[in-house]
Amino acid sequence: MAPFDPDAAAHPDAGIFGLPDTRDDAHVVLFPVPFDATTSYGGGTHRGPAAILNASVQVDLFDFQFGRIYTQGIHMLPEPKAILKASKDARKLAAPIIAKCGADAKDRKTVAKIEKACELVNTHTYHTAWSVLAQGKVPGLIGGDHSTPFGAIRACAEYVERLQATERRLAPRDKGLGILHIDAHMDLRPAFEGFKYSHASIMYNVLSEIPEVTRLVQVGIRDFGEFEHDFAESQGRRVVTNYDLDWSTRLSEGESFSALAAKAVRELPQYVYISFDIDGLDPSLCPNTGTPVPGGLSFNQAAVLLKALVDAGKKVVGFDLVEVCPSNDPKQPEWDANVGARVLYKLCGAAIDRSAAGV
Repeated sequence: MAPFDPDAAAHPDAGIFGLPDTRDDAHVVLFPVPFDATTSYGGGTHRGPAAILNASVQVDLFDFQFGRIYTQGIHMLPEPKAILKASKDARKLAAPIIAKCGADAKDRKTVAKIEKACELVNTHTYHTAWSVLAQGKVPGLIGGDHSTPFGAIRACAEYVERLQATERRLAPRDKGLGILHIDAHMDLRPAFEGFKYSHASIMYNVLSEIPEVTRLVQVGIRDFGEFEHDFAESQGRRVVTNYDLDWSTRLSEGESFSALAAKAVRELPQYVYISFDIDGLDPSLCPNTGTPVPGGLSFNQAAVLLKALVDAGKKVVGFDLVEVCPSNDPKQPEWDANVGARVLYKLCGAAIDRSAAGV
């Protein structure tokens, strides 16, 4: 077999980013979760993982920030057909409820069926993430909507708890798992439109049900309800929200983005999970995502933020990339997937050993 040439054109039958890595070879194991039952504005993120896979072969493999990311191995598991079917079935049930702006008493049985599908996803992502962690690898979830990573976050939190049980001299601020949450939205609704496992409720569910998550640092936030704002405030230092308008104001007054990023990541404990909703970026980079919001990070700002996390010595134990939605127009270039693939490569870069990547 010919040696792998990172500068050659990717073979169409190759794996993610055109890489030949198997699961055993890879340090980062990606797993697609094509599920978007409760998306409330625009739908179609169940097609995101496949679109990112197709676009990924256009990504050049030497990264300016993280070097030879590919040398540590990246492998993507196949799409689970059962999850895709559950998404389509649950979406059919949810669509009439979403159309009338929420469930009522008559929808109780239908909502229960939708929640059962969501719980199937939670179980799948929990066990898949744990199987990757047990091999000493980093799990990376590719959604789907933002409800999908709940089980993966739970697995990573339990994994960190086990690691820290054997660590000595652990500083109090480093206990537990921190989440770096990049998003336009706070996702702190107890439920949305009657759905407990809504894409708008992921971080509320995490904070309520996963006590090992000790710090949530949010970046890019610019669209939220009053309850969400007050709930975040009620959590004290467990939730640190960096509002997009505040950062924009401070940038206009002369503060550097790198300083803002460094300050944000210092709030996180040693072990970190990154939850990256693509709508945290400027909507020109993700025009087809389900809930685009004006403002947000540029691609380069997101890259600086991830580099700041690494430079701060934080250990990324898992991550997700969600809400990437390809266009329904066959004539429109796959811009959303193109950007998503590049964000995904940056996330892999943040999760690998930099010295081994030639940086």
